[in-house]
Amino acid sequence: MVNYTAKFITSVAESDKFYSDNRPIIAVSGRSNVGKSSLINMLSGNKKLAKTSVTPGRTRLINYFDFGAFVLADLPGYGFAKVSKTEKDKWARLLEEFFATQKITLLLSLVDIRHEPTADDKQMINYLYHYVIPFTVVATKADKLPKTKIKPRILSLASALRLGADNVIASSAENGTGKTEIFNAIEKAISVKN
Repeated sequence: MVNYTAKFITSVAESDKFYSDNRPIIAVSGRSNVGKSSLINMLSGNKKLAKTSVTPGRTRLINYFDFGAFVLADLPGYGFAKVSKTEKDKWARLLEEFFATQKITLLLSLVDIRHEPTADDKQMINYLYHYVIPFTVVATKADKLPKTKIKPRILSLASALRLGADNVIASSAENGTGKTEIFNAIEKAISVKN
C-alpha cells in the first residue's frame, strides 16, 4: 500500500466548475451521514482534512482533494429528508452532470454496515451498473459491531445489493479497518486505467 499525502483543492456547486486534470478521479458517494468525510480523513491520515458533522446533509458541494496519484471527489450525500425539493433537485442535476462528464476511475459507494441498504443506496448501485462506472462498496462504521457480526453483515449487504461479497469492504474511520483494502482497490483501478 502506498501512503498518500492529501490536501484540499476546491469545492464546486456548478458543473462548469468541475475540477479536472490528467489524474484518475476516485469519487466517494453515499447517503447523508454515512461517514464520507470520516473515510476521507482516514485515507488521508488527517482528521481535519474533510469537515465532519453529526448533522446530515452538510456536504452540499463536490469537494476535491489532491491525493498525489489521484484526485478524490467527495459527492453530496443523498437521501437527506430535511432539505427542500429545490435543493435536492439541484444536487441531482449536479451529480448527473458529474457522472456524465467526469471520467471516474473508481467510485467508493458507502453504506452503513449496521443497516440494510436504503432504496437510495440500491438506486445508486443500479445507476453505477447502468452507466458502467467501476465501483466498490465500503461498509462504514464497522467498529460499532462485534467482530463476529462483520462477516455476516458483509454477506447480507452483498446479497441485498446483488454483489459478490469480495466487492464489499468493511471499514471504520475510528480504528482504520479497511484502509489497506480500500487503497488496494484504488491502486488496482488506477493500474487498470493506465
